[in-house]
Amino acid sequence: MKPVLLSGLGAGIVLLGLSYFILYVTINFFPGLVEEYYNPIFWPGNDRALLFFVHPFVLSFALAWFWSRFKAQLPGYWLLRGLKFGLAYALLATLPSMWITFSAITVSLGMVFTWFAYGLLQAVVCGWVFARMNP
Repeated sequence: MKPVLLSGLGAGIVLLGLSYFILYVTINFFPGLVEEYYNPIFWPGNDRALLFFVHPFVLSFALAWFWSRFKAQLPGYWLLRGLKFGLAYALLATLPSMWITFSAITVSLGMVFTWFAYGLLQAVVCGWVFARMNP
């Protein structure tokens, strides 16, 4: 249990830093995409805004549990194991959720694609952290 908690915490910290970096890159290099977020649908209010910063930890602990259950199915070098893990998660969870999001909410295909790519990146990064901390 301890390796799952420690690797989940480590991945959460890495994901929090990654989310700030991606936010900086998006604001500075993709201002057109950022303008789509001025839609009121994307602001939950001040009372729930903090939940955005908790998300990396919720995701990392859930993926740490998933990793502990299925890591034996992912042979190879740690970079390859993390990539396989991220691809599996992206195909099983992120792609279907992006499909239903695009079909239910008025957002651009470009925005949904960036969400999918970001989800894939998060899962791969978590896989790399887990492969190093909890092989």
